[in-house]
Amino acid sequence: MLGYFGPAGTFTHQAILALRDDPRWGGLVEDAQPYPSVPAALAAVRAGDAEAVMVPIENSVEGGVTATLDNLGDPDATPLQIMAETLVKVTFDLAARTGTKLTDVRTVITHPHAAAQTRAWLQAHLPGATVIEKGSTAGAAEAVADPTSEYDAAICAPAATTLYGLTAIAHDIADNDDAVTRFVLVARRGPSPTPTGHDKTTFVAYMRANHSGALLEILQQLAVRGVNLCRIESRPTKTTLGSYCFSIDAEGHIDDARMSEALMGLKRICQDVVFLGSYPRADEVTPHLPVGADDAAYEVAADWLKKLHN
Repeated sequence: MLGYFGPAGTFTHQAILALRDDPRWGGLVEDAQPYPSVPAALAAVRAGDAEAVMVPIENSVEGGVTATLDNLGDPDATPLQIMAETLVKVTFDLAARTGTKLTDVRTVITHPHAAAQTRAWLQAHLPGATVIEKGSTAGAAEAVADPTSEYDAAICAPAATTLYGLTAIAHDIADNDDAVTRFVLVARRGPSPTPTGHDKTTFVAYMRANHSGALLEILQQLAVRGVNLCRIESRPTKTTLGSYCFSIDAEGHIDDARMSEALMGLKRICQDVVFLGSYPRADEVTPHLPVGADDAAYEVAADWLKKLHN
């Protein structure tokens, strides 16, 4: 069984439906079950109640989704692994019960990321409205659909507007027309998908000690091997104030020589490295490798060193 951060009608639901044509997961998509939170969805995988779940991990406007990053990167939790990713263009409705006009809206409910991505529109069109940030965008639509609801309108995906029988007072209200959210399909630890040549590897690096140049030491392990980063974010370790780890997406697959050697280098210098998977990039971008960073160059160098020992 597959699962997703629900309820139905969320962008996460839309993301998992995008896997319909996937040869491994497509047959399970239609029966995917919603979970009320990201931690609940990931807990279902760890407990064996779901084979894999879809959760949001990054937004082009708001950055990383901390609930996902912190849960996946916990070194003390049962290891999980990203198996696939998908990108969903963010489009929001201002949805309300039939008959509601824009001038009637005094209270709006939505997810915090949706509120952040529509802040300018709200200020321009509903400057006096109170915005409540909680739950999911689909949950907001469901709350507004209740005729006794205390909320006048929801900011939600168009799918949720339709699903809960609401009317869109306004369409496409996002402040950034190019906003995209990235979602990942997470399963228990297992073999990584086969390399495609346009892959991404995600991991969390825990510093051994906080000292001058500690982050530079981590980055050097990647830079000297020609490994480019797609994302890096510092996250508190939740141990002591000022203690941070680094959540990283890098171009390449664990089966690539440059990536495997970079990961080994990080393991040598870091307190811990939590590997979160190598998987195909949704945008299919092929990395541009500097001289000496491809597998052929590593093989030539290994053969040369072997001859020196003979």
